[in-house]
Amino acid sequence: MSFALIDGNNFYVSCERVFDPRLEGRPVIILSNNDGCAVSRSNEAKALGVRMGAPWFQLRDLAHKHGIVALSSNYALYGDMSRRMMSILAQYAPDQEIYSIDECFLGMDGFGHFDRVVHARQMRRQVMQWIGIPVCVGIADTKTLSKLANHCAKKGLAGTDGVCDFGQLSEGDRNHLFSQIEVGEIWGVGPQLTRQLSARGIGTVEALRTADPKVLRREFSVTMERIIAELNGESCVDLEDVASARQQILSSRSFGTYVSDLASLEEAVASYVGIAAAKLRHQGSIAGRVQVFIRTSPFRQDLPQHAQAVTIPLPTPSDDTLLLTRAALWGLQRIYRQGYEYQKAGVMLMNLSPAGVRQPDLFYAARNSDALMTVVDRINATWGRGTLRSAAEGVTKAWGMKRERMSQRWTTRWEEVPCAEC
Repeated sequence: MSFALIDGNNFYVSCERVFDPRLEGRPVIILSNNDGCAVSRSNEAKALGVRMGAPWFQLRDLAHKHGIVALSSNYALYGDMSRRMMSILAQYAPDQEIYSIDECFLGMDGFGHFDRVVHARQMRRQVMQWIGIPVCVGIADTKTLSKLANHCAKKGLAGTDGVCDFGQLSEGDRNHLFSQIEVGEIWGVGPQLTRQLSARGIGTVEALRTADPKVLRREFSVTMERIIAELNGESCVDLEDVASARQQILSSRSFGTYVSDLASLEEAVASYVGIAAAKLRHQGSIAGRVQVFIRTSPFRQDLPQHAQAVTIPLPTPSDDTLLLTRAALWGLQRIYRQGYEYQKAGVMLMNLSPAGVRQPDLFYAARNSDALMTVVDRINATWGRGTLRSAAEGVTKAWGMKRERMSQRWTTRWEEVPCAEC
């Protein structure tokens, strides 16, 4: 087996730079929902000490001093640029697994007669030429090693021109490289596991690679044994041609301003149901339960606190937005309390099952809404999410997310497409 992991560098920032060249060479950060925290940073911003997840209000002085450009998340732009990037990369191998918005694995089996580094450099050049996104490529015999090779390419630890192929390193060079990389850089080893391994004297990739897998399996889990096997070149994780269906679908947001009235909360909850139901139908599932929750801000201890959730079982599993909305609003009315300033609400669709094995209820005549939902999804796919929606979602949405620094949706809105004046 052989894999390539391709990752867009500082992806959100890179997307913004494609359409605003003035951002090149400047420190740039992209903020999370409601302009809360830094979720993407340019290399220049990282050099200034901006941490991932740093709250924007703590960065204002640093931004003013060093001219840091802060932008609101433009998810429409990032999603469209991701689709374009993945479409280009799919041409370079017969098998592709899209791992996240800015990462994908390619299966490289059968490429033995190719120079894989030359092949990878061509990927980088085409992505950069066609859509302007810089990427790095890591190539190895397992998915875990290819992720690590990508890290080495990105940090300049090994390889050249943004490409690192572990197959071109001698065993001694690779082992020496692994002894310089912290164990937390391994795919699947999070902060807590990093601390636990470090407490056992395992602080580098090489230390984990050479550890006894049976002992660590007893102390941790079979997943740890697989990580060690993958670090030693034994492939345990195959490409997923089709992403597995989610067992739950969550849609929630923090409000742009505190919300106290039930009508505004109902609009927000109905909007979240619409988003979750579209995802539910996209993966071909139906939901048996709907959970709705609301809460005040836990960071505002000067305000009265209230947080509550309720789960509503459905008479029969459904993917009908209107039915799911009625259930969620029924639940919201029962947990809402006057006198509180709510900061967040959300909806979770639960007890998911394949739509093709729907079990009707003997005493409940569910209406057939498949044709209506198909029309809704097609219109929204063509003209943009929310073009056709339930009236319960409202129109003005004063509670909506705060995005005061958002750039234009250059590739998904006709009225915002860039124009060149000749």
